[in-house]
Amino acid sequence: MKTQGEIEAAVCDGISRFEQEYMGRGPKDIHAYLIGDLLVVRLKGVLTAAEQQLVKTLAPEKGRDLLKQVRVQLIETARPLMEAMIKDVTGVHVLSLHHDISTVTGEELVIFTLAESPIFREPKRK
Repeated sequence: MKTQGEIEAAVCDGISRFEQEYMGRGPKDIHAYLIGDLLVVRLKGVLTAAEQQLVKTLAPEKGRDLLKQVRVQLIETARPLMEAMIKDVTGVHVLSLHHDISTVTGEELVIFTLAESPIFREPKRK
């Protein structure tokens, strides 16, 4: 049985691999937070150079909306893979996935709602 920290670290590894394979670039920084039956993943520095250019060169709303549409489509296409990875790591079925990205800061949030709180062991104290 894994500790909460081990679950969070494994989720970070899985999401980072996903970002590299599907988005073409891994995050500069990533953290996962297991809060009851919610799993929040916060990624920083995920925009590719092409995405950054797209946002800069088009009208602000148009570039932002286009980038978000593409990201949403990629996430939805790969959703079964992400949910399977989360279930493998946590041992719990994913009920829903929520996603958003900031074109200003390059920060991305992925929130998984789990069927229940994962069971984990307490870390050993020294």
